[in-house]
Amino acid sequence: METRHPGPLAEVVSPVRAGWRLLFVPSRARELAVALGGSVMVPPVVAAPLLVAALVAAVISGSSLLWGSFWVLLALTVVAVILLAVAMLCVTVSMTVRWVEFRPLGTPAQVVIARFLRSSTMAMADLRRVVVIERVSLGQRQSIKVVLHTGSERVECEPATSAPLSRVDAQALTDWLTEQLGRVQVAVERQSEVKRDFLRPDEWWTPSHTAELWRVPVGEVDGIAAQRGVETYGYTPRAAAMYSPGTSVTVYDPGRAYEVAEELRAERAAGQAADSTAAPGPAEHDATDSR
Repeated sequence: METRHPGPLAEVVSPVRAGWRLLFVPSRARELAVALGGSVMVPPVVAAPLLVAALVAAVISGSSLLWGSFWVLLALTVVAVILLAVAMLCVTVSMTVRWVEFRPLGTPAQVVIARFLRSSTMAMADLRRVVVIERVSLGQRQSIKVVLHTGSERVECEPATSAPLSRVDAQALTDWLTEQLGRVQVAVERQSEVKRDFLRPDEWWTPSHTAELWRVPVGEVDGIAAQRGVETYGYTPRAAAMYSPGTSVTVYDPGRAYEVAEELRAERAAGQAADSTAAPGPAEHDATDSR
């Protein structure tokens, strides 16, 4: 008997009664540990500067008032850790989808959605469509999720950070879902969410970085940017504002700059292909020489 799906989905798809199971969270314990670890670290990191300052002031002055302030800040930090940890665990347990079973061969056809402590079953007829959403930044996949649309709700299923599904090709997943759900007339779509709201100017690209990506001299960057609609931003760095008030720096929108890099790469490849086609081969040279 087959125990898993062959091909690129081997680690995330397994057979069940009358269908297949799509796995999003391989280990409940690991996912809870990740959620708990993140929530425990945030309050101390945020409060650390205040705690250190209060501790130093209390040690230097020896004031009972300052020592009291330090202990109050420490107690508030501990309370914040506990509250945030409880909140994160509640959200993880109640919202995270561990796996989804599609049973198109069953009678009746069903979809089973399993969370951490409970599972729910609905008729396949209530499933309107399934959308595979891939988040992309500068041509690199950041995350992927599967969204189930029913008549009354929207169920978002995201793999754990280390889950095999987080590395699965979006098109392969879309094709598999289409194969499984097409027989019961459920539409499957693939969508891409491209990040474009880069923090300006910290995440915007400098002229040298842009020139390196475009493979052009730095002096040509401004002209190409203006010609191809790349947004620019000019600002004065803090250090320059103090020592060289007239100094300004121009940076470029990474989203459009990356698209231009792809356009230039494609144009160069097309030009090289055209040149190789137009250039006469050795046989043509020999024929010409013989004449």
